[in-house]
Amino acid sequence: MDELFDKVSGDIKAAMIARDKVALEALRGIKKEFIEAKTAKGGDGTMSDEVGVKILQKMIKQRKESAQIYTEQNRPELAENELAEAAVIEKYLPTQMTDGELETAVAAVIAQVGATGPQDMGKVMGVASKQLAGKTEGRLISEKVKALLSR
Repeated sequence: MDELFDKVSGDIKAAMIARDKVALEALRGIKKEFIEAKTAKGGDGTMSDEVGVKILQKMIKQRKESAQIYTEQNRPELAENELAEAAVIEKYLPTQMTDGELETAVAAVIAQVGATGPQDMGKVMGVASKQLAGKTEGRLISEKVKALLSR
């Protein structure tokens, strides 16, 4: 994860030189969150890839929710800024799965767990969330599991 931290630090310098305010703001936010995770109470001064990906996903989700609120309050300039920051943060996530790939992966988990219907959603979600962490949003995993189990 240190290489991602170093990449963000290097990109902060590049954004400063380019005078890219949106990227700079987003990258500083990422670095702040990473430093907080590394120095968290009970930590060992390092951060795993899984933790880093979760932090990035949380930051993107926050930006998108803020953008939606700004849009509802008729503040498009603020919404635009939040979405631009989310786009910068998304560049640091692993490649996201397509809908077809997600469906195939969830179907494999359902078969692996031996799920037969909607009552097994908890079992499937537990395994699927671990296997697909960072590759797609939890909400999308949940929707796909629900759809496949209710067939």
